[in-house]
Amino acid sequence: MKDTSHHDERIANMTYASVYPHYVTKVERKGRKKEELHQVIEWLTGYDEKQQQALIASKATFETFFQQATLNPNVHLIKGLICGYRVEEITNQLTQQVRWLNKLVDELAKGKKMEKIMRVN
Repeated sequence: MKDTSHHDERIANMTYASVYPHYVTKVERKGRKKEELHQVIEWLTGYDEKQQQALIASKATFETFFQQATLNPNVHLIKGLICGYRVEEITNQLTQQVRWLNKLVDELAKGKKMEKIMRVN
């Protein structure tokens, strides 16, 4: 992926609170539950539902969101296309982390089993 500083900066300054409702809408529209979304986010970041809500309330940027996260050791298993880019080829660390989250939300919305989304053998 050819990263541009403008694109990366925009992602870094975007708030988790501004995107979270879109994640909820996307998964619920496809018949999945908000609790499943929270489970997927917790798998990626280590944030339980209460911590996720606190980050929303504080209007944390994605930069802050991922700086404070404890990423799952299996994140390297997240592969594939998101927004036309291969997530494993994104060079900007924060942009890659946000795209990992987007990829997991997409997989949930597409009906993948939770075991597959969370990269359980």
